[in-house]
Amino acid sequence: MEMTEITRAIAATTSIASSLGLPVEDAVVLHNSNKLALRLTPCEVFARVAPIGQEVAQLEIEIARQLTDLGSPVVALEPRVDPLVYTRDGFAVTLWTYHEPVTPSVSPPDFANALERLHAGMRKIDVPTPRFTDRVAEAEQLVADPDLSPELADADRELLTTRLASLRRAIDDRGAPEQLLHGEPHPGNVLSTKSGPLFIDFETCCRGPVEFDLAHVPEEVCASYPGIDHELLDDCRQLVLAMIAAWRWDAGDQFPNGRLFGDGLLHILREGPPWPTLDQVTTRLGVL
Repeated sequence: MEMTEITRAIAATTSIASSLGLPVEDAVVLHNSNKLALRLTPCEVFARVAPIGQEVAQLEIEIARQLTDLGSPVVALEPRVDPLVYTRDGFAVTLWTYHEPVTPSVSPPDFANALERLHAGMRKIDVPTPRFTDRVAEAEQLVADPDLSPELADADRELLTTRLASLRRAIDDRGAPEQLLHGEPHPGNVLSTKSGPLFIDFETCCRGPVEFDLAHVPEEVCASYPGIDHELLDDCRQLVLAMIAAWRWDAGDQFPNGRLFGDGLLHILREGPPWPTLDQVTTRLGVL
């Protein structure tokens, strides 16, 4: 979000929290891109904020509620208020339990174990969600429409159009078992807490092979996750790179260093395999 939008989002969030009886004296920005993550103090609440119309927060709440009931490794909704999507001044706000980080990152074996447990819990819940191919179709639509991605060069548009379509078909044709997935379980969406690794951000949940989720995590995490189809994982990694490249050219994208990231991903896609993991891409490009 832009600074003026951040100021409005913080004001809306603190107003909502105060109206619910949660004492708020400060709001610390933990993460800012297309959505905003805030730590509210002294009530110690984790707030997720997005412009209305750019979120699927009700789906996220329902998935998190069911997973919490199953004891899955997820951050729970804030127990002092009703589990609702709160709206004010054009923003949708959800409120969660805040956890103080105990280590800078989660170890690969612990990450893999937590992700395996998350997947096990997700196989037990019944929530209508899109399929991973629907998310690919959104990226394809973005690339196909110059009004949505005006700065994308014609040659790059053709590259992404071809790559997204061919990879979607290749993964679909494998007929691998599918289940509910997190959608983006990268290291930024797993917290190191006193209760162990806990996942956040379920707005991108979709159905697909577990390798689609694993395409978002470091290689060391994959090495500790059992039963991976490595050829399928390779296709999923390339697909995720192409999808993220497409999103970085969205005219409304507010990802930090988004254009630099988009250019770098296009270069990687042209270089060919072996396909890097997202953490390797971030290190290579030197961006957040």
